[in-house]
Amino acid sequence: MTQISASLVKELRERTGAGMMDCKKALTENNGDIEAAIDWLRTKGLAKAAKKAGRVAAEGLVGIVTKGTKGALVEVNSETDFVARNEQFQKMVAAIAGLALDAEGDVTKLAGTTYSGTSQTVEQYVTEMIATIGENMTLRRTAALSVKSGVVSSYMHNQVADGLGKIGVLVALESEGKADALAEIGRQIAMHVAATNPIALNIDGVPAGVLEREKGILAEKNQGKPAHVLEKIFQSSLKSFAKENTLLEQPFIHDTSKSVAQALKEAEKAIGGAIALKGFVRYALGEGIEKAEDDFAEEVKKAAGG
Repeated sequence: MTQISASLVKELRERTGAGMMDCKKALTENNGDIEAAIDWLRTKGLAKAAKKAGRVAAEGLVGIVTKGTKGALVEVNSETDFVARNEQFQKMVAAIAGLALDAEGDVTKLAGTTYSGTSQTVEQYVTEMIATIGENMTLRRTAALSVKSGVVSSYMHNQVADGLGKIGVLVALESEGKADALAEIGRQIAMHVAATNPIALNIDGVPAGVLEREKGILAEKNQGKPAHVLEKIFQSSLKSFAKENTLLEQPFIHDTSKSVAQALKEAEKAIGGAIALKGFVRYALGEGIEKAEDDFAEEVKKAAGG
């Protein structure tokens, strides 16, 4: 049997837009002949999906699911918001979100999971939906949180259906206290995260590159000052930076007189146990995707036959 390299699979995928597993199978069936593999994909009804694959898919939906001590997020993109309002698309995203609980944040594992009620993988099912609905779609990413005891709470902003919307947040709270009360404070913090988009849980979790950039800005503002003075200025500025950008130090949106950390500490009385905020994840639909900017003047020109 011909050995199929990862680079060959990648090339076929880039040329056709078909799913990774479909590309590997096409190459295997055709002894590594990429042109024959392209024809094979076309005969299997994947050509329509391939034609759509080059289009930017920055719309779609974020899906969220929680189950006691576990929670998962997915982002599935489409080309237009119109498709995001399609019942078939919504049903698919909800089903993928449900499967994401066991994928534990691994998008490759999720793509290879059997889609509920079919013999197809999630990736194959998405490809079939591209052909059915007529727009490019991608399973972009997934994340998961879990705790040993306590809850994983969620919040969905701009919700279009149960567990589906534009901004999804998971918050993991570890505690032996009352689950219902814990879930409620978790939801409040998830709403806070949706609104403020913190960089990290605390200053220790802020990427080094971000801190170096802040240091560079301060150095530019304080040119000519000795290095030891600049370092003192930087250490002092970390406090205000943390207050603005890290979850535990930010003013709690439900009561700005206290920080999130203080709000959690106060909640321990009602919950009946210590609370540890173990992590959070925030997905905003389409963030980081470069959308093609339409040139209105050029469109008018083309419409006028210019």
